[in-house]
Amino acid sequence: MYDVMIAGAGPVGLFLAGELGLAGCSVLVLERQAEPHSPSRVMPLGMRGLSAGSVEAFYRRGMLPALLAASDVRGPSPRAAGHFAGMMLDPAAIDDGALPFRLPSPAMEGMMTSLDAVETVLAERAVKLGVEIRRGVPVTAIAQDDEGATARAGEDEYRARWLVGCDGGRSTVRRLAGFAFVGTEPQLTGYVALADVADLEKLRPGFNLTPHGMYLRMRTPGHLGMMDFDGGAYDRSRPPAREHLQAVLRRISGTDVTLTGVRLASSFTDRAKQTTSYRRGRVLLAGDAAHIHSPLGGQGLNLGIGDAMNLGWKLAATVRGHAPAGLLDTYTAERHPVGARVLDWSRAQVAVMRPGAHAPALQGLLRELLETRDATTYVYDRLSGTSLRYDLGSDRPLIGRNAPELRLVDGTALGELLQRGLGVVLDFDADRPLRAAAGRWPDRIRYVAGPARDDLGLRAVLVRPDGVVAWAAADDGDGAGFERSAERWFGATADRATAGPAEVVRPG
Repeated sequence: MYDVMIAGAGPVGLFLAGELGLAGCSVLVLERQAEPHSPSRVMPLGMRGLSAGSVEAFYRRGMLPALLAASDVRGPSPRAAGHFAGMMLDPAAIDDGALPFRLPSPAMEGMMTSLDAVETVLAERAVKLGVEIRRGVPVTAIAQDDEGATARAGEDEYRARWLVGCDGGRSTVRRLAGFAFVGTEPQLTGYVALADVADLEKLRPGFNLTPHGMYLRMRTPGHLGMMDFDGGAYDRSRPPAREHLQAVLRRISGTDVTLTGVRLASSFTDRAKQTTSYRRGRVLLAGDAAHIHSPLGGQGLNLGIGDAMNLGWKLAATVRGHAPAGLLDTYTAERHPVGARVLDWSRAQVAVMRPGAHAPALQGLLRELLETRDATTYVYDRLSGTSLRYDLGSDRPLIGRNAPELRLVDGTALGELLQRGLGVVLDFDADRPLRAAAGRWPDRIRYVAGPARDDLGLRAVLVRPDGVVAWAAADDGDGAGFERSAERWFGATADRATAGPAEVVRPG
């Protein structure tokens, strides 16, 4: 029996598999597609944007250099602020001082990559950590009991203590496990195509909102996107034909542009739905299996990576038997509200783009707002993912937030310390009681002492394996608050009496 079985070898399933493998769990990944590479996953159709929060996740697991190389990114590129409903943000208008708790980091503000590059890096890491990946194995039936879950794929059955569905928006695991999936039905059909265009000059570059929808002409010649507000009526069981794409593009753009051929094309809708819980017994969901929405703003992949980062260490602790009571339930409690916000963010953009008599007035108002520093900063903050905050029951402003890249005077950086997938205590005052308290969790928490280059007015912090601040001390170093927080997130130790002081980590 495996510890965990994952359905789906996309970015979310592979990221989660790596997290579990890092913790020493036995993991099996079942993927319905026989081949990992396809034309739709490489540039340009496979192009995806990673937010600052997602790039930081790769950095904190030591994968950023490999991802940059696979993505052919040779250095920091100019900040890309993103867009809201096709209205581009001005990077120069972002007020960095209004973005909370940010410190310089090797992680970039965000980057463009491809699904193929992301999946290649994640698959290589997972295999190195002992994860078994089987391709061409579609899950057709599942069952669960108090001890675990069973999945049938073809003539074979596979058994694990836990099953996680990371099998996309049409998740088989979600359906078979009986998850409630609720939300809103589509208002549009979207298309992405790589086409041969006889008269490309008739299409304006970038996002174009028109009285009949939206079209996007991207940098790669013939790489086009369209949103047709047809109520999601197009039959997506078949790939869109050239004649259909040309008719839609002509109607939306108001031109007589001609497509002479279509090399690749796909469709999507703005259906926005979410499961009411991310867990049913021994079955959990992550990524698009748990929530679907339109690709506006490019937040789907980033939302899924956040799910995997949050779930991985909690499920691993549960498997290893030292998770405190209710730890696995915090996955839904923390990530479901984040998913709901992204769905509403997507719905809001669709509402702004929807053609109608009042659309120009609404769009004009928003363009004026997005010319202000406050509005641009707010939208960028939402898109970047770095200001995410979970409700951990504390009014201290840093607790529950993604930890800034705290760095000690000797050069030790938080992101590097998180690469082993453990919690981290940074003790800027080298407080002896705190060191002794941290010694109770030697296999779950790394203790690091020394002055910081910028301690943000803190004496010490406890950071969860997913990079979230669980505890912070500004004026007390007695360790009492630390112990309560450590037990909440890392469980009680088996024998307090024999636990010694934490080993002080010294770089080099």
